Amino acid sequence: MVLVYLLIGILAAILGALPLGASNIAVINTTLKQNAKKAFKIAIAAGIAEVMLSYYALHCSVAVKDFFINNLWVQIIVALILFVAGIYLFFKKQSESKTKKRKLTESKYATGFFLGILNPPVLIYWVIAFGIINNNDIMLSLQSSFSVLFLFFCGVYLGKLLTLYSYSRFSLLIKNKVRDISLIVNKVTGVLLIVIAFVQVVKLYVV
Repeated sequence: MVLVYLLIGILAAILGALPLGASNIAVINTTLKQNAKKAFKIAIAAGIAEVMLSYYALHCSVAVKDFFINNLWVQIIVALILFVAGIYLFFKKQSESKTKKRKLTESKYATGFFLGILNPPVLIYWVIAFGIINNNDIMLSLQSSFSVLFLFFCGVYLGKLLTLYSYSRFSLLIKNKVRDISLIVNKVTGVLLIVIAFVQVVKLYVV
């Protein structure tokens, strides 16, 4: 019966990670421009960040929900950052020398972690997810047994990792079928970031 919490964690994490977000785009971008091994490093660190966000949401779900409701500027800033990053990537001209320097200095683990942890929508998702979970005859809180919490958060990590890995494998299929894919990656990534930013703003004023 305790293993149910592992499955719940996996399912909840997959549902939260399926929509295109910063971590997903970074994995796709890295797979297409570099390789799947480096993209997997992003996924590993993003999984850790996902566990931390879900733990924090479980710890103070009511406070987190109220904070984002009363401070919409946080979500607006995140949307603005995504929009600016999207515009930058869309109009960016490729430079081989700069690209090579970045490859040497860039930490994929750090990229995955920061993209995963600096993600208010995911935090809100987990607050809502815990509300749904606890309304379906399954009680989950920090007072739950160690085995329950351990299995649940293992499920969260595995769910995030599997989803990002799937995005990477799908990107490889595209990479193998389309030549010179790196020439259009920046523009596609930029458009996706702009769309995500736009959706965030729409949610703030419509929902």
